[in-house]
Amino acid sequence: MLYLLLADLLVLLHLTFVVFVVLGILLVLRWPRLAWVHLPSALWGALIEFAGWVCPLTPLENRFRQLGGDAGYSGDFVEHYLLPILYPQALTRQTQIALGMLVLILNATGYVILWRRHTSGPG
Repeated sequence: MLYLLLADLLVLLHLTFVVFVVLGILLVLRWPRLAWVHLPSALWGALIEFAGWVCPLTPLENRFRQLGGDAGYSGDFVEHYLLPILYPQALTRQTQIALGMLVLILNATGYVILWRRHTSGPG
């Protein structure tokens, strides 16, 4: 029971991280110092997608599920939890690259806006 609860909490943490990677730039535009946390997170999220890696949180979640008596799952977090919501088909390499590009484009746009604000100075 405890392990299944830990696995579920880890899913919530993982989902929060994914949302932060994709949309955290909106928080950075409001609180620019948050960039010190967001930029490495966004780069990590894009790297995971471009390299086709599995985030280290996924095997940890699976281990908790196995210790709790569940079978766990194969694949990665995005494929297991997010793609069934967004797309009916399985995660493909092209989809991973598209997701990585989405992260880069959204965040690069936000950081360009932030840079322009910073360099234009007050008033």
